[in-house]
Amino acid sequence: MENTSQRNRRQNQEKRLFYGVLRITRSFSGTMSTESTSAILRNQVDLLDFIDWTGVECLNQNTSHPCPNALKQGYREDEGLNLESDADEQLLIYIPFTQVIKLHSIVIKGPEEEGPQTVKLYTNKEHMGFSNVSDFPPSDSLTLSPENLQGKPVVLKYVKFQNVRSLTIFIEDNQSGSDVTKVQKIILQGTTVETTDMKGLKKIEDH
Repeated sequence: MENTSQRNRRQNQEKRLFYGVLRITRSFSGTMSTESTSAILRNQVDLLDFIDWTGVECLNQNTSHPCPNALKQGYREDEGLNLESDADEQLLIYIPFTQVIKLHSIVIKGPEEEGPQTVKLYTNKEHMGFSNVSDFPPSDSLTLSPENLQGKPVVLKYVKFQNVRSLTIFIEDNQSGSDVTKVQKIILQGTTVETTDMKGLKKIEDH
């Protein structure tokens, strides 16, 4: 049987766990303090290094202003470069990862008028196109504010992004309703899940 000291220590651990879960829950229901939200974001990393660049696709991109302008290091920091849509205002971006990740927040920067407004996120959906994107419920739907377009992160629905192998970003429209949507920068913030890098393992086995 546990003694009084062990019981008190266990109760304290349970209290810390309870309040930790409560803080996380409040953060994603919009009632958490700014300081606590900032603390959560500080624990996340830029997931740029975990993108499988060989599999990245972007439908309806202007080939003169392609997806790497907004996604790749060095390009996305250049304010003169943008990802731009082509035939109309919509963009469909598919981003696979080299490891399973947890996605906590996203930054989507763009111009005041041509920047994205309605954005839908889908996890672990392959071969999506404009013809079938509406057939699937999004993992999260975002309406970007002017502050978001200036770089304020959007915190996502935590439970929906815990085991992500790929992310599809559907930009449905822009702020002004113009025919061209422009995206200056996309940053994915989160953590990796402790798992085997299957692509790296295959490379090792091949040698």
